[in-house]
Amino acid sequence: MCFKKDKKTKENKNTKSSDKNQSQKESTAKKNTAKNYHVSKNEDGKWQVKFAGGEKAIKLFDTQAEAIDYAKQLAKNQDGNITIHKRDGKLRKQKY
Repeated sequence: MCFKKDKKTKENKNTKSSDKNQSQKESTAKKNTAKNYHVSKNEDGKWQVKFAGGEKAIKLFDTQAEAIDYAKQLAKNQDGNITIHKRDGKLRKQKY
């Protein structure tokens, strides 16, 4: 009986430890996946601000400068970064 209690205690400790490790991994993953916004030109010729990996634009602009200013505000508020693309889609500047 004592052996079983010790075993259960060890299992509980291991479970708690693995839960703690999992939450630390999730927390680290969230930090590593900082919000990244992309400024790029869309098919209509407008400049768009999109969330990294997003399909829809957050907002559209007539000029790249306006889009960059808006993306800077988002990144600052969300503790993120912006990636700026050239007209042809190639990277102009990353982690602005």
